[in-house]
Amino acid sequence: MSKKMIGLLLIAVMISLTIVGVVKNNIEKNESLETLSVGTDVDFLATEEGLAPGEVAPDFELTTLSGETVKLSDYKGKKVILNFWATWCPPCIAEMPLMQNYYENAQEENVEILAVNLTTEDRGIHKVEEFVKSNNLTFPIPMDLKGDIGSTYQAVTIPTSYMIDTQGRVQKKHIGPMDEKVMIDYIANMD
Repeated sequence: MSKKMIGLLLIAVMISLTIVGVVKNNIEKNESLETLSVGTDVDFLATEEGLAPGEVAPDFELTTLSGETVKLSDYKGKKVILNFWATWCPPCIAEMPLMQNYYENAQEENVEILAVNLTTEDRGIHKVEEFVKSNNLTFPIPMDLKGDIGSTYQAVTIPTSYMIDTQGRVQKKHIGPMDEKVMIDYIANMD
């Protein structure tokens, strides 16, 4: 064999060994992560505010369409569906009547819906008022007039909803519209 061929063969062997080492390392890392999570119940002990499951949902204070002041922390002790929406959003338009049906049927379930209108992204308060009236919505509609709360909750794609438990902790984030069955399932699986 020529020296050139031997050199190329050595380079190919070194590359192969490097690839095998990287793959083996990734497999070992994945296996160790799997053994940590299989069969382990973990209670979230987070105390910091945040949006990850188990973290305390960031508190806010907004004024509703009807002029009432609401704070998320005032709903501690209740399960909360925190929804972000706008009147121009077709999935939001489809979801809102379903949320109203769920809300009417869940009065005994210790659940509140806060449907935060992303007012800075919407077509004006008069459009929100028309929408709420035409859909007979009775749950609170807080108005995010500055866009701060939508930003805090990373409501980039709407509708976006957070399921918040009775301790004020985020349990789940849902992007896109929900039907009543999805809402029932989320709420049934929370404290």
